[in-house]
Amino acid sequence: MTMPTTVADWLSPDRAALLVYDMQIGIARQVKNADETIHRIAKIVAAARGAGMRIAFCRHLSLPKPWMGLFATRMAMAWQRTDDPDEVKPWFLRDSEAVQIVPELRPQPQDFVFDKLGMSAFEGTPLELAMRDAGLSALAICGIAMEIGIEPTCRHAADLGIVPVLIEDACGHGDAEAGRRSVETLRFLGDAIVTSSHEFLVAMSRPA
Repeated sequence: MTMPTTVADWLSPDRAALLVYDMQIGIARQVKNADETIHRIAKIVAAARGAGMRIAFCRHLSLPKPWMGLFATRMAMAWQRTDDPDEVKPWFLRDSEAVQIVPELRPQPQDFVFDKLGMSAFEGTPLELAMRDAGLSALAICGIAMEIGIEPTCRHAADLGIVPVLIEDACGHGDAEAGRRSVETLRFLGDAIVTSSHEFLVAMSRPA
């Protein structure tokens, strides 16, 4: 077994894919400095595409209200800051504008776009199956929001034996302190590789 020793080794397109997490119109508009995050991710996506790396986009969905049970309603109440379940409105219904990927990052026909209901991009989705079938063992991750879904996705990836590569400065957050704690937790656990958009771009420019 030959162990990859550098970030660039782990990010080889025959070993890793890129996941763009929840870069939806309805989520980006809620996050401070989202334009800066979008700009960085656009460069990352372009570099990954140029290097022949597979790219996936996940999107968060809401269930229609008749399908919202106790958990979904309670979560929506927390996000929408209401104590009245009757006031809850599904924010991310399929085919609504809020679910669409921001125009600057519009997926291409060769990209894998999938939807999810949970926070981890692996829970209840085809992502693991697609990665296993393609022989991939690492997943670079960027998007929004660090403390809501990206940390759970990194930790879930590690539980599945997939090496998460967190592109730290290309991950937005709803709460800066919570986002910082999430990154600190991932660093402490040690099963994620924490890198930067600059290192990612350098890796993508390396000759195959």
